[in-house]
Amino acid sequence: MTLRVERDKATGVAVVTLDRERRHNAVDLATAAELGEAWRELRFAEEVRAVVLTGAGTAAFCTGIDRGVDVPQPASPYSADDPLIAIGPKSCDLWKPVIAAVNGMACGGAFYLLGESEFLIASETATFFDPHTTYGMVSAYEAVYMAQRMPFGEAARMSLMGTAERLSARRAHEIGLVSELAEPDGLLPAALRAAQTLAGFPTEAVQGTVRALWSAKQAALQQALAQAPALIALGNLAPERQAELFSNRRTAAKPRLR
Repeated sequence: MTLRVERDKATGVAVVTLDRERRHNAVDLATAAELGEAWRELRFAEEVRAVVLTGAGTAAFCTGIDRGVDVPQPASPYSADDPLIAIGPKSCDLWKPVIAAVNGMACGGAFYLLGESEFLIASETATFFDPHTTYGMVSAYEAVYMAQRMPFGEAARMSLMGTAERLSARRAHEIGLVSELAEPDGLLPAALRAAQTLAGFPTEAVQGTVRALWSAKQAALQQALAQAPALIALGNLAPERQAELFSNRRTAAKPRLR
């Protein structure tokens, strides 16, 4: 198993942990399937009223798709198969509140998960970046999700600057992407405190509020995401060229932290 789901009936909180620490909690096909299954199961778990989502270890929350995954693509330029498309809770129709506890790096496909969480609590050592453009890939889904959570200029800068820059937890808090900062060893307790508070309220009211919040932006989000497959198919470099750029990453300049 590459995903841990722990439920506390006493508090009504479940903790979902990406458990591939040696791979910086990158998502492979098995993890993607487990995430979808976990969110769907939690829909029916009446004892669970709030969820904390995090990654194992301190180095990374999630670094997106595992580069070792082979995802065959259709020949048509109008479509693209994306194994991460349904890894988020809202994609699986889970409307219980999800709090992301971000420890270490959060980049690339991690934004599918962060984009569908209610709010983020981050370790003071967390960093955020989007490597797509550096490796010849279009940041489409990721950019759309982040443009809904950050000021446009900040989302544009992170999406376009690739691996040249990393957004610090402090800066992410300043711009509203992160709602609370915590010491590394205090991250999970901070997220659990918030989740336990939500789980203690009448769940119908909490879930209704979650739906109301998302309804405010869902139409625009769905319209934007609908454009993503074509933009990816048209703008991505060939896989072998992407792999060549990725293999040269160790010689690149150290990213600037801001």
